[in-house]
Amino acid sequence: MAIRQGRYTLMLPSRPVITGSAAVGAKKEGEGPLGAEFDKIFEDATTGEATWEKAESALHREAVIRALAAAGASPSEADMIFAGDLLNQCTGTTFGIRELDMPFAGLFGACSTMSLSLALAGIMTDSGALRMAVASTSSHFCSAEKQFRMPLEYGGQRCPTAQWTATAAGAAVVEAQGDGPHIEAVLIGRIQDLGIKDANNMGAAMAPAACSTIIDFLRDTNTSPEEYDMILTGDLGSVGSQLLLELMQKQEGVDIGGVHADCGMMLYDLNGQDVHAGASGCGCSGAVVCSYIMRRLKAGELKRVLFVGTGALMSPVSSLQGESIPSIAHGVLLTN
Repeated sequence: MAIRQGRYTLMLPSRPVITGSAAVGAKKEGEGPLGAEFDKIFEDATTGEATWEKAESALHREAVIRALAAAGASPSEADMIFAGDLLNQCTGTTFGIRELDMPFAGLFGACSTMSLSLALAGIMTDSGALRMAVASTSSHFCSAEKQFRMPLEYGGQRCPTAQWTATAAGAAVVEAQGDGPHIEAVLIGRIQDLGIKDANNMGAAMAPAACSTIIDFLRDTNTSPEEYDMILTGDLGSVGSQLLLELMQKQEGVDIGGVHADCGMMLYDLNGQDVHAGASGCGCSGAVVCSYIMRRLKAGELKRVLFVGTGALMSPVSSLQGESIPSIAHGVLLTN
């Protein structure tokens, strides 16, 4: 059963195992630096569906089924799935997995959903309440643009701080026993809000939450950045990553520059793919963690990764009403 360490961190003594994971994406993701890491690339971003929202559901379902297959399991064996996405009422997830007949705990953590789902799956498996849990998330560039900004037909120009919502999904199977990377500790983050209102600058809005969670985790565990192979945020992009490093150094006196990486800067070629400040969306960190990171943990190339998924807790309505953008970041310590 989880043991509280410090103020916010939960250590998981049984070290739940990620026995299977999978990531799927579309053509743009396949053309990026991590394209070869994906389990499946859809050449058409519609995935053969009639709407962008249905396409996202297809991505989500594909990732879940492939992750379960990688764990040697079927949907009927899963005790619960923790999952969500960016769409209203998490319909990308709901309609994607409704035929899989799994107990479903719907989550909204915006782009932090992969870290939140992994954290909850780990806690519930460690407690003995679940034998097998699935953690998953998805996003789609076109469905996100339609909901949060303007439909693609509008042809609006994107500013330099804007990020490209990943058309991707990631899923992981968490079990009490088995072979694979472990979930060793989790930290559920606290809402941070420094008054950022620019919906085209998610990195600036989310950087304070990433800083808060990283500092809380390091203090609770009495560790330093050098004790981790990677402190992985997802997804701040180039603007948010630079702000995070400045916040950590200037406000906290902690330098993570030597071990920091960001999913939003890893998924695409920032210079060659015209994504401005990098990638964003639930599927960004979901896909990066469930492919590139998991494979390197399994291979022993990485031993300790502190994954800090970040999310902007906004809605189209809140932005139109002039509200600021609260942010959240959840930490998950992944070990091999």
